[in-house]
Amino acid sequence: MKVKFLLCLFLLLMMAGGIFAQVQIPSAYPKREFRAAWIQAVNGQFRGIPTETLKQTLINQLNSLQGAGINAIIFQVRPEADALYASQYEPWSRYLTGVQGKMPEPFWDPMQFMIEECHKRNMEFHAWINPYRVKTSLKNELAPTHVYREHPEWFVTYGNQIYFDPALPESRNHICKVITDIVSRYDVDAIHMDDYFYPYPIKGTDFPDDASFARFGGGFANKADWRRSNVNILIKKIHETIRGLKPWVKFGISPFGIYRNEKNDPLGSKTNGLQNYDDLYADVLLWAREGWIDYNIPQIYWQIGHPAADYETLVKWWAKHSENRPLFIGQSVMNTVQNADPQNPSINQLPRKMALQRAYQTIGGSCQWPASAVVENVGNYRSALIAEYHKYPALPPVFDFMDNEAPDKVRKMKPVWTEDGYILFWTAPKYDDEMNRPVQYVVYRFASKEKVNIDDPSHIVAITRNTFYKLPYDNGKTKYRYVVTALDRLHNESKSVGKKVKL
Repeated sequence: MKVKFLLCLFLLLMMAGGIFAQVQIPSAYPKREFRAAWIQAVNGQFRGIPTETLKQTLINQLNSLQGAGINAIIFQVRPEADALYASQYEPWSRYLTGVQGKMPEPFWDPMQFMIEECHKRNMEFHAWINPYRVKTSLKNELAPTHVYREHPEWFVTYGNQIYFDPALPESRNHICKVITDIVSRYDVDAIHMDDYFYPYPIKGTDFPDDASFARFGGGFANKADWRRSNVNILIKKIHETIRGLKPWVKFGISPFGIYRNEKNDPLGSKTNGLQNYDDLYADVLLWAREGWIDYNIPQIYWQIGHPAADYETLVKWWAKHSENRPLFIGQSVMNTVQNADPQNPSINQLPRKMALQRAYQTIGGSCQWPASAVVENVGNYRSALIAEYHKYPALPPVFDFMDNEAPDKVRKMKPVWTEDGYILFWTAPKYDDEMNRPVQYVVYRFASKEKVNIDDPSHIVAITRNTFYKLPYDNGKTKYRYVVTALDRLHNESKSVGKKVKL
């Protein structure tokens, strides 16, 4: 009887596990969490600013974001088929110099600069490109060297903007050529796209691709399925391009926050707004399911309680539909601080949003929009990150489907007195290939008799690219144990090596 009871209890627990597998007891201070911020160019914040002034502005932003616990920067480098870097195929962006095609004077490369500055601060650098857009306004002047000048037949005008025609193989080939250039020549950690695929629809005006549909649409019953197929081909091709060049570089998407509304699809969310699938022809779930993207950051920029697109409804929906790919939440800083918590009107929505984000094991972090609002500490948002939500450092999640092999542990760890103070030195582990190369080290500190637990981020005292750490020597009477691990490019962590010291 007892055996039968235990068997029934086990089966009930297994069934419950299927229902509640998405939910976990939230960790107040997770050791692994994607903590990113978007820095955009299209708002004109860089345009025409003297080089040294702009460099200092970017350094100040990065210092502020680093202090707020941000561990990844998504930086816009290709707003209008132009470049905030020394592109081999596209002109310099007017969002940098004020005139498209004009080289910055004195010369500098903003993307290279940001990669170096991000990596100094142990932040990932994600190169953010817009795939199809060529003009944000028809009044904008294109440089003589712009690809539009050579191949106007690749492009269409829709409303007040110009776009690559997504149906054309030539469009896809050019976009992949640009990505090949970036990934080959720059030490980026990821290629990133946001929500702009087919353009946001203009009421009463269809996207002008009848000729392309007549030419390429054979086999498709309707234009919508064909348009989705065009974008699918691009996404798959980009993923294959990146993997073939550098298998450690990620490819991520930040789509509009609604996939489909329930009224159009029983599997959709209980929302009533524009849809990725139907309006932008972006089948994000397919991309994740097929492994064509490495992470997904839906832009859930609405507030809890929004009548058409409730934040809580959408977070729960995406958590259920992660399709076995890393899922992070795109957060609107302004929307969060400008709306009160419905259950506690005396505070804003940040506490509840963070609790929701961390309540699902399929959600591995978030990205803040825009970075400038964090830097400016709008509504004390940055202060709250520092004091509570990012109180301790976090390593980015491991993308184990890309690489799950950790580097070897560090060697020859030894504390040494130098003219600069008491320094803990170690030697980098040996490695066979680039995927296993150690690029960072994590330094932990424990009391002399304290149990070593490297899963507790409160013990992290440094994440560094150096093979040394300056010890905070006091009077030499207190015993500590320092522990060091190595991280590879995808943040796999080695076994630890410890050393006792008196400080």
